[in-house]
Amino acid sequence: MKYVRVEYDGEISYGVLKENGVQLLAGDIFGQASLTDTLLPLEKVRLLAPCVPSKAVCVGLNYRDHAEEMNIPLPEVPVLFLKPSTALANPGDELELPAISNHLDYECELAVVIGRTAKNVPLDQAADYIFGYTCGNDVTARDLQTPTNQWTSAKGFDKALPLGPCIVTDIDAGNLEISTIVNGQMKQHSNTRNLIFKPLQLVSYISSIMTLLPGDVIMTGTPSGISRLDSGDTVTISIEGIGELTNPVK
Repeated sequence: MKYVRVEYDGEISYGVLKENGVQLLAGDIFGQASLTDTLLPLEKVRLLAPCVPSKAVCVGLNYRDHAEEMNIPLPEVPVLFLKPSTALANPGDELELPAISNHLDYECELAVVIGRTAKNVPLDQAADYIFGYTCGNDVTARDLQTPTNQWTSAKGFDKALPLGPCIVTDIDAGNLEISTIVNGQMKQHSNTRNLIFKPLQLVSYISSIMTLLPGDVIMTGTPSGISRLDSGDTVTISIEGIGELTNPVK
């Protein structure tokens, strides 16, 4: 199933993405939701970020090739940082630098969407807490990260968390092609099988530290090939079986 969140005629609703449009849902996909009889053409709706997380828990250096690119040893435990809810961006939203930065980078990532409250989840039960997966872009103000090695200011600014276009529930996240395309040219390409810490491990580990709420996301890390975005660029995050998340740069 592919779930979307859309704006139509001034109203925001969840829906199911079909070949011929979006079938609206009544209710919340993280609570009680049921299909309605309303089917809207895709061109008549605005796709929004498919969930509104209270937080995004992000994992750094989780692809072997990216750790090598950064000349950093492989982590023994997940490297975590947070993005606030105010960083959320929709598909199609313009990305822009915070006022104190002049260097914007892309980072394609598989995003895990939590489906139920998760605390101290055993590894063998972690799958029960995952609602599905979506595309994410860990947009980074690289010049704010390098001087202090402090990641929150570099990654927590407004519109630094584009998500979308949909949440896919029936997919094996262990072997998916993932890439970044900028202005039609592929800049990053890898496969989720190259993740150091897999989604189930991350759910279990993170939930032992903090409570994950329905709709929260775990950003699982980016492969090698990160680079700069400039004004006028268009960046697309593509993940096999999920779709494409595209944003222009202001």
